[in-house]
Amino acid sequence: MSAILRRLRGGNLEVLKFSVYVFFPVALMIHFGDPDWYNKHVTPYKDHIFPPDHKLVTKLPTDQASLREELAKIKAKKLEKLAEREKEDSSS
Repeated sequence: MSAILRRLRGGNLEVLKFSVYVFFPVALMIHFGDPDWYNKHVTPYKDHIFPPDHKLVTKLPTDQASLREELAKIKAKKLEKLAEREKEDSSS
């Protein structure tokens, strides 16, 4: 390695460093920016990271009564899931 660096003194070393600094990011952008690569490797994991659209809450409660209703619904769902788990655990 040191023999290579001894041969690349002055301007030649600067040209090598410049070409690495410029072409390495460009090569990465060409490889990872390819739409086919993105569709093959990134898109399948999108569903694992982000919830589907039908599970998103887009209308938030604005008054206290609707907020209490939503909280009651959430608590009821949690209690249902807990009861199902206990039922499964007791049957196992």
